Amino acid sequence: MNTAHSASSRFFLRTISVLTFAVVVILLMVWLVGGFRTKIRPLANPHTPFATSGEVVQVRLETLPQVETAVGTVQPVHRVEMAARILARIVEINAIAGQKVKKGDVLIRLDDADLTARMKQADAALKEVMAARDQAKVEEQRIRMLAEQRNATPIELDRVVTALKTAEAAVARAEQTLDEARTALSFATVVSPIDGVIVDKRVNVGDTASPGQVLVTLHDPTRMQLIASVREAHSRRLKVGQPIDVSVDVLDRPCAGTISEIVPEADPASRTFAVKVTGPCPEGVYAGMFGRVLIPLDPEKVLIIPRKAVRSIGQLDTATVRGSKGDERRTVRLGRTLGDDIEVLAGLAAGESVVLPSHEAD
Repeated sequence: MNTAHSASSRFFLRTISVLTFAVVVILLMVWLVGGFRTKIRPLANPHTPFATSGEVVQVRLETLPQVETAVGTVQPVHRVEMAARILARIVEINAIAGQKVKKGDVLIRLDDADLTARMKQADAALKEVMAARDQAKVEEQRIRMLAEQRNATPIELDRVVTALKTAEAAVARAEQTLDEARTALSFATVVSPIDGVIVDKRVNVGDTASPGQVLVTLHDPTRMQLIASVREAHSRRLKVGQPIDVSVDVLDRPCAGTISEIVPEADPASRTFAVKVTGPCPEGVYAGMFGRVLIPLDPEKVLIIPRKAVRSIGQLDTATVRGSKGDERRTVRLGRTLGDDIEVLAGLAAGESVVLPSHEAD
């Protein structure tokens, strides 16, 4: 009898333990899902009228300019890569990155010993043939006088005339050789062709420069351009000489520019045209910076209300609309922020009135 009572007691205690554990688990799950937290008061039926206090403003329909942006890169209008035109050793460099130079400043000197010797040889050869030409001219004048006095034969006159022409041709050839030598000698001195700034120096003293090798790169920092890729759908809106706004990220304001060139060929991969915009270069704009061309499009009409007329409840945006039967809270879909106003995409109509909430809680 005692054994049966003991077994019944153990069963009862086990049942109580299981039920207690289940209750604890259920209460814990309810707490995890927020069952014991204060709930947000549910939004009233938007079509149920109610009374509110606050300033009443109308939903405005305004026409705003529409702009399409085309991204691009700032590049100099005048960029010069100075390359070597002869094979020679570099003996002097007067250029470093960031250095300002004037037109005609000497940037690099190459070894010109051989070229100087060649020019001197050409100059000596010119003097030699000039002396021979002068002698031939004197001889031609003497024989011509004798021929007029019938003391020289026509054959002798033809001979000296031919000799004079040959001497004059030799002088012309020697002068061209000297000009060529002088030009080659000038290649040993690399000078700046523009007023600008050194961008890159690619050689050092002692290096051997080869024909076609770029030695120094410079550009004019006072004239920059933004080269942007414009979609073919908007390319017809742009014309050469058209004023247009440009936005550079490092600046806190747009700057005015002028379309200087539209490349008449589309990129087959992106279907875009390259458009070059030039203009006054503001301080702080350098080559390689990121910028945008602001392409004006047809204006658009948008609905606008003050931003403070919108109340957000969770992920819902609402506005209180005042009608003839009272006020009602209506869900709205919003667009761009326009200063103290905001664009309304759906939920309101032009001419309706919205209530600006007061400082009192609803």
